Amino acid sequence: MNTAASWAGAARTAPPTADDERTIVMLAEPTARNAARVRPPPPARVREDLRKLKKTGTPGIFKKGNTYIVVYRAAGRQRKEAADTLEEARALKRSRETDLDRGEFQPQAKVTLNAYANEWIDRYQGNGRRGFREGTRDEYRRLLDQYADKFFSPSLRLTDLTPLLLAQYVGWVADDKEQGKHLSDSSIRNVLNPTRAMLSTAVREGLIRYSPATGLVLPKRDQNQVTDEDEEEIRTFTRTQLRTFLQVVDKDHQLLFTTLATTGLRISEAIALRWRDLYLEADEPHLRVRRALVKGRVEPPKTKHGRRKVPLPADLVAQITHARQTLETAVQDDDLVFTTTQSRTAIDPDNMRRRVLNPATKKAGAAWAGYHAFRHTYASLMLARGANLLQLSRALGHHSPAFTLETYTHLLKGEHAPALDLALELADHDTKENRS
Repeated sequence: MNTAASWAGAARTAPPTADDERTIVMLAEPTARNAARVRPPPPARVREDLRKLKKTGTPGIFKKGNTYIVVYRAAGRQRKEAADTLEEARALKRSRETDLDRGEFQPQAKVTLNAYANEWIDRYQGNGRRGFREGTRDEYRRLLDQYADKFFSPSLRLTDLTPLLLAQYVGWVADDKEQGKHLSDSSIRNVLNPTRAMLSTAVREGLIRYSPATGLVLPKRDQNQVTDEDEEEIRTFTRTQLRTFLQVVDKDHQLLFTTLATTGLRISEAIALRWRDLYLEADEPHLRVRRALVKGRVEPPKTKHGRRKVPLPADLVAQITHARQTLETAVQDDDLVFTTTQSRTAIDPDNMRRRVLNPATKKAGAAWAGYHAFRHTYASLMLARGANLLQLSRALGHHSPAFTLETYTHLLKGEHAPALDLALELADHDTKENRS
């Protein structure tokens, strides 16, 4: 048998001795040290990129075609950013070095504005203590789809949104020709609300250093100009129209519309009322607004002022009491007060508008009227009876009497206060004191 082969066979079967192990280690150590000193060559793509960059007179700035490339290291990685001119590249380099020195460096996010908006709207929870209503989420999503998605390029990065581009967006939204209709100043603010909230979230999450919406100027056009839309929003029933409407409306829903006109509730608040919300036997009968039913979802009122107590007149108390007594089945405290006729389920306002409200308003000569007309009519009648703005504001659930005044100032009689006859006032006062 071949000696080498015999040795090889023995090596495969016999375990190594201590001397063999020391020999292996001595032979392996130099090889390991050499391997540690030898760095692998850079990948072919990196070598190719480096060859394409031409050095400039400023370290860390290279030129590639007509573009200047700023190269720096941050967070253990080599990073590159482009600039159009050498001066811009130098300014960019100084800015990045300052950020790194201060520990304020934030790598640019590659996410697009559109992608971030779609992801953000699904998880946004608001900033206030009241949280974020699902109805508001749906409205934010609609506004982003209808306006932001149409104006901004799908490839626009979140980090590339500038104050100038955002100002151009405002101008586009405010342009009647572009929108095909006139948007009021408040409507434009509403359109911008989701975009501003989204950018504030991006700042908190470290995707951008500041919000380009900071300091954004929104239109403040002639506040005295009343559009057709504004006039329609504040129209009220005449007493004759309201009387006729309540006579001709479907009897199964007559009590609901009587309640709207008597309390000034929003339709979403009225259809969410439960029997436990009615205090018909209290010393001062009233109802409490605690929630709203919006697109099939039960939600809290929009603001803390929406949670309120609304007094009920004796006539309405009697009507509601009679309606409950005539129900075929007993109702529980958590049952809805106003329901559909057949299935006794929650009312769909859109369906009822089409089948009940619109036919009755046409017969009453008020085809323009929607649900809010009952609320405006309530405000008009209360002011005519002498209710002050604070009382009316609380009954309507407004956030301030100032808002109530701005909304219903046209219903107040006269632009100026009458002259005060001081002599008459004092004489009347003296007469009353003498009688007492």
